[in-house]
Amino acid sequence: MVVSEFVSNLRQKYGIEFKNLALLDEAFTHSSYANEHRELGLRDNERLEFLGDAVLELTVSDYLYRKYPDLPEGKLTRMRAAIVQTAGFSSFSREAGFDKYIKLGNGEEAAGARQRDTLLEDLFEAFCGALYMDQGRGSVIKFCQQIIFPKIDAGQFDEMRDFKTLLQEDLQKGGDADIRYELMTTSGPANDRVFTVRVLNGETDLGEGTGKSKKAAEQAAAKAALAASGEIKSAK
Repeated sequence: MVVSEFVSNLRQKYGIEFKNLALLDEAFTHSSYANEHRELGLRDNERLEFLGDAVLELTVSDYLYRKYPDLPEGKLTRMRAAIVQTAGFSSFSREAGFDKYIKLGNGEEAAGARQRDTLLEDLFEAFCGALYMDQGRGSVIKFCQQIIFPKIDAGQFDEMRDFKTLLQEDLQKGGDADIRYELMTTSGPANDRVFTVRVLNGETDLGEGTGKSKKAAEQAAAKAALAASGEIKSAK
């Protein structure tokens, strides 16, 4: 069974207490461990991974749909893809400390699988699948409110949003717009440039932004302009 330390951590950090610990144990059992201990009749986490993948996709989709009423389907799809990709879910696994408790076969352990991104992505999905089976989607949503949604709110996945297009559409509501992006400064060494750009409508300065490329700085400036106009909640 899963160690009591992990059960305690889940309770203290996330307010999660499994009713059926066998589900939690299954979520943290890799197929390599189950294969090496066939005499125990263990179930690996692949079925829970399948379920968790679907539950998380719905949960993230629902959150994005409600949070960004201005985004069309294509941009919502790209933003969701950025969140649920391997790098996203594996980082969530590490943040939650899941990597410490996955049960691996000796061969996979020796190969360093405990820190393999794809394995940690699968583990995160399996955990959410187990949580769904144990307590329903409401508990999965509460968990996501602690570990995924704050990163969305902080703009971690905003590079998938086209703020320049959103700004253009907003300004054109009142007729023609003369939108220009001007490079103000470039700083830092050649291998680590920081660009500062401002966006103007005619001669009106709407906002400034910085980024590691001119394109990123233009997006940041457009986002600042939208935030100033109240079209988005925050420029953070």
